[in-house]
Amino acid sequence: MVRSKKDVIIGIAIVVPSFILVLIFVYGFIAWTFRVACSAWDGQLPNFTWVGFKHFASLFSSTRFQIDLWNTLYFTILFLAVCICGGLVFAMLLDNIVRGENIFRNIFLFPMAISFVVTGVAWRWIFNPTVGVNVLLERIGLSFAAWNWYIDPSQIFTFHVALIPVVIAASWQYIGYIMAMFLAGLRGIPDEIIEAARMDGAGGFRIFMKIIIPSLKPIILSAMIVLGHVSLKIFDLVYTMTGKGPAFATDMPGIYMFETTFQGNHYAEGAAISIIMLLMVALVICPYLYYVLRKKEG
Repeated sequence: MVRSKKDVIIGIAIVVPSFILVLIFVYGFIAWTFRVACSAWDGQLPNFTWVGFKHFASLFSSTRFQIDLWNTLYFTILFLAVCICGGLVFAMLLDNIVRGENIFRNIFLFPMAISFVVTGVAWRWIFNPTVGVNVLLERIGLSFAAWNWYIDPSQIFTFHVALIPVVIAASWQYIGYIMAMFLAGLRGIPDEIIEAARMDGAGGFRIFMKIIIPSLKPIILSAMIVLGHVSLKIFDLVYTMTGKGPAFATDMPGIYMFETTFQGNHYAEGAAISIIMLLMVALVICPYLYYVLRKKEG
């Protein structure tokens, strides 16, 4: 289709304002944050004296930041595993249900309508060691299963067990969203392929591994990207639910950045944490963008 010169000018006029705004308010502020991270700004008054990567080096030698990185790694692995496995199971169950699909689908998707702040407050009460789920366990005779949940400072190797309630709360909010993604993918698999496999003698497990999982690979990748970037920059849920926890058991880089910047007034160090968080998210997003672009070109 041949576009007229007028159409091209109108298109450029529509795109340019958005491009300028993104350039200023996204990439401009990223550059500004990096400049602050490399400055000596350590107080309420700005100090832009160049100190290089001093704050980045001090962060990686900080015990608290090392704990934060381990917590982020464990939280990301568990969060992805629970949401993807749970979402796939629920989607397959819902795909085979005869009646009431809309009711169950709305029940699973309802948590997505709630903010992480509300989720954090609700699950903070549920896992409260004195008034929450422990009381229920005692009343049904399962008091041996009660423990201190998010205030338990114990750890296995570098994994803090207090992270488990946080993973449960975050998974509760996102598992319905992942289920909806998988359900759409399952509905896109032609019934003829599955019926042909059954006629060839393939069992349920073989159909699942050879047809369903390969068909859902793009959705699994998209789910990993969505959940990965949520887990790497998580702040509000953990801050309202547990804070940094005992001995930084539930601390995350976002909480460390918030306390360093806005409570401690260490702006350069806080900016350095922000840049590191941005790089962690970029490590997840950039391979996905590369994969999508290669797929389009192929």
